[in-house]
Amino acid sequence: MSQDLLERTKKHPCYSADAHHKYARIHLPVAPRCNIQCNYCNRKFDCVNESRPGVTSEVLTPQLAKEKFQWVKEQIAELSVVGIAGPGDALADWQFTRETIEQIKEIDNDVTFCLSTNGLMLPEYAPEIVDLGIHHVTVTANALDPEIGAKIYKHVSYKGQKYEGAKAAELLSLNQLAGIEYLAKHEVLVKVNIVLIKGINDRHIPDLVKKVKELGAFITNIMPLIPAPGSAFEDYPQTSMKEINEMRNICQLDIQQMRHCRQCRADAVGLLHEDRSQEFRMCNRPPAETAAQILERKQYKIAVTTKHGKIVDQHFGHASQFLIYQGDGQEFHVAETRTADQYCQGMTECDEEDTNRDRVFQTLQDCDAVLTMRIGYQAKEQLRRHGVYSVEYCDTVENGLRYAASQLADNAL
Repeated sequence: MSQDLLERTKKHPCYSADAHHKYARIHLPVAPRCNIQCNYCNRKFDCVNESRPGVTSEVLTPQLAKEKFQWVKEQIAELSVVGIAGPGDALADWQFTRETIEQIKEIDNDVTFCLSTNGLMLPEYAPEIVDLGIHHVTVTANALDPEIGAKIYKHVSYKGQKYEGAKAAELLSLNQLAGIEYLAKHEVLVKVNIVLIKGINDRHIPDLVKKVKELGAFITNIMPLIPAPGSAFEDYPQTSMKEINEMRNICQLDIQQMRHCRQCRADAVGLLHEDRSQEFRMCNRPPAETAAQILERKQYKIAVTTKHGKIVDQHFGHASQFLIYQGDGQEFHVAETRTADQYCQGMTECDEEDTNRDRVFQTLQDCDAVLTMRIGYQAKEQLRRHGVYSVEYCDTVENGLRYAASQLADNAL
């Protein structure tokens, strides 16, 4: 381990038992999709009272994630780690994960980056992870035996094909092991998370730990099952910490064990024992003064893609109508509703030029901006050529309009 990596690891609260009381982390929820279905998982995007993996109160674009990092960094001086742990899988939405890391590196090259993944796509993206300079990766692996894995995973979606049963579990395990070995050989410290599920994989865990140690894993984290409501395992008993610690003691003979895990949310902020995620929701961020001064003088017309008028929850290409809002940056009202031909019917058709798309742009050309959950690159560029700014956001329409106006104001400075 190089001296730089050693110093970074000493300040990583998940990799160093001495760091979790001194150094803070921020999880940026930019990867909402997942490519496997675990029987213990039920992801909810807005469940403020739960603290478990897969839960978040907001999903951010890479640009918003960069802004949130800057905001938190100003408030928490001991922030040392930026983690991406979903709320789906960091590699299932790799383009957003990579863009987030690249944008933050432009403003802070000292922070340590960390990814959490189920490992299904590791063989494909491990070289990029290494090239990006990411030296800490967590892989959740629960079984080597496909028959055991088949009891834990409902299905796996890999390169456009869906797998189930032992075949799915075998594919997942092979990719996890290959990815762990590649990363370990390229100076990436791999932490392997293992969910102990009584009666399913508990007796199998020591074999799994020995295998990942053999491949070069740095540390393992044996965690209790949290029976999530709505999941296939919701009626399973939660594993006791006595049972967890007994298993950790057995596996400690092979590899060091993480014993201070908090099974954090996908939007966790702060010290491990002091999650401040609700304090740092983007809707709570104070507006910049320079932008506010401009907002007082200028009126904006913003088109919004929304299914029911409450949340910015629709892809630009899927919208058949746009709510047109007018306002001064703080207060907005609905001026009109404009219909448009939906041009995006699927991933293979969304980027094609056609008459429907041209009509959509003509419909919106008098607007200052379009506020949408997601928009493709080609559509974004065509809007820009029409003089319309595109803003990706995933929160309430009210908060999104204010954010879009602040972006317009910043661009005008």
